[in-house]
Amino acid sequence: MANKRFSCIGLYNPKSPENVGAVMRAAGCYGVSSVFYTGVRYDRAQSFITDTKRVHLDIPLIGIDDLKKIVPLGCTPVAVELVEGAQALPTYTHPDRAIYIFGPEDGSLNQEIRDWCEDVIYIPTEGCMNLAATVNVVLYDRMAKGLNTKSGPLYY
Repeated sequence: MANKRFSCIGLYNPKSPENVGAVMRAAGCYGVSSVFYTGVRYDRAQSFITDTKRVHLDIPLIGIDDLKKIVPLGCTPVAVELVEGAQALPTYTHPDRAIYIFGPEDGSLNQEIRDWCEDVIYIPTEGCMNLAATVNVVLYDRMAKGLNTKSGPLYY
């Protein structure tokens, strides 16, 4: 049986090249297929990228103008944002095919983006985490729950 599971990341106007580099490293660690980003702040700073494992050679890092336009076929858009009505990550069942949308280090995902995402989740913490840490926790949770996805066990 083919592997139905697939994930990618959307970064909304990321600010820090250090965090984008760390996001790329997380993408490599957890089998993410691609990373998309919007905005111009990262473009101006990308020469300072800290992708120390050079994951960008294996996983595309693609600048685009609108994350909604690139949602891969069959993927559930999942906003990661600490807002009222969001579901706590520990109780969340990840979709088989997902694009996780993360806001900038110094801001939030706006309501327009959250509206087109099917799910909105948050990580219950005592304080806020930076972008790279948040990506790592969400992707680790997806991997750790392995069998706790919408289609159940994965058979090869």
